[in-house]
Order: sequence, then C-alpha cells, then structure tokens
Amino acid sequence: MKALILAAGYATRLYPLTKEYPKPLLKVGTRPIIDYILDKIAALKEVNEIIVVTNSKFISLFEKWSQGLKINKRITLVDDLTKGLSDRRGAIGDMNFAIDKEGIDDDLLVIGGDNLFGVGLEEFLFFSKAKESSPVIGVYDIRDKLEAGKYGVVALDEKGQIIDFQEKPRSPKSTLVAMCLYYFPAQRLKLIKEYLTTQSEGHDATGFYIDWLKDKLAVYGFIFNGLWYDIGDHKFYKEAKKNFI
Repeated sequence: MKALILAAGYATRLYPLTKEYPKPLLKVGTRPIIDYILDKIAALKEVNEIIVVTNSKFISLFEKWSQGLKINKRITLVDDLTKGLSDRRGAIGDMNFAIDKEGIDDDLLVIGGDNLFGVGLEEFLFFSKAKESSPVIGVYDIRDKLEAGKYGVVALDEKGQIIDFQEKPRSPKSTLVAMCLYYFPAQRLKLIKEYLTTQSEGHDATGFYIDWLKDKLAVYGFIFNGLWYDIGDHKFYKEAKKNFI
C-alpha cells in the first residue's frame, strides 16, 4: 500500500503566512503540520512508501524538510509542475498526476496535508480493508450545522455506506462532514482519471469526486472521534496551535 499526502495547494486563505511558504510546513507546536501526518502513516505496517505531491513553487522547501526526517518509510516527493493559482491542478488533478507519475497500482491511502487528527489510522484501515473493493472516506461529526456547511456533508446508512453527499450546502442535513482522508482500492484508481476526463468542473474539491463516485459504486464512511482540524484559514490554524498537542 502507498500513502499520498496532498501538499500542492497555494492556501490563499492563510496569506500572508502561505504566500511564500507551504501550508503543510507551517508549525503547530514545535513541528510542521505534515510531521503529525507522517507519524500516523509510519505506524501502519501495510504502507511501504509515502508520496508527497507538491508544486514547483515549494518543492525546494519540501526537499529541505525531507532531509531531516527520521522515518521507517520511503519518502518520495513529486512536483506537479504548477507554479501558481492560474495553473494549479486541484486536489483530484494532483491525485491523478501522482498516480501516473509514480505508476501507482497499489491500494492507496490519501490524506490532505493540512489535516490534523488525534487518533491513529489503524481502525480506519481495518474498516476499509473489510470493505474489499469499495472506497472509504474519513468522516467527522463537527456537531455544528453552521460549521458543517463549510465542508462536504455526508449521510450514512446503518452499514456506513454513503447515501447522500453535498459539497458545502447552504442548509446542511447533518453535522457529519468529510475529512480529506481516503482509502482507494487499487482496482478503483482508474476512476480518478475517468472523473477528470468526463467532468469539466470540480477538480479541486475532493467532495465533488466522492459525490460522483458514490453514484457509481458503494462508498463507505468511517467516523473518527477525538480532535480533528482542517487548517483552512487563520481561525482554524490558531485553534490548532492552541489545542492540538
């Protein structure tokens, strides 16, 4: 199994902090955000390689960061060859680019490089593998419908299958939201390219892909407990620095 960390965004909502610096390398406590993600992945014996996809603007900073790592997994950096907002590929485009560039044909764990979560990934992976050929996404109960509207809002049936998905709805039906955390079985990776070639919009927000995917096959959600921060703006970054230890 491979793990892919999405770290190619330009994070305009965190300007000026991220104008010349990538969001995943911003510090929470004494460490970059991405280091906490690596800790979770490093604990998974199934993963034999961690791929970080970034962009041409920030690749040198990630190269410098990677030189100091002490981790029991192979780390591969991928430059998506973009330099700014005008040519960015979006999250789905970056997934597809990394899959093609590295020839990935294994099961794939995908995590957004700005996600902080307090629990390990072992239970998520156990749940995902039990679903065999079905993709699985991480889900979190944010317990606030107003806040839920800023995310992809999920409805699950009693077996955990996604029966409804709305990307940033004005009137959320629930407080269950999608994390940027995905498990894609190897045989389902080709659907990412199919989505990109058949859908002219929605290449950035991964929720649009999940909404499309759930109508093609069973997609499941695994509900996480504990702390979770999706560091999208100054408010959440400030909260993470205060509360995530």
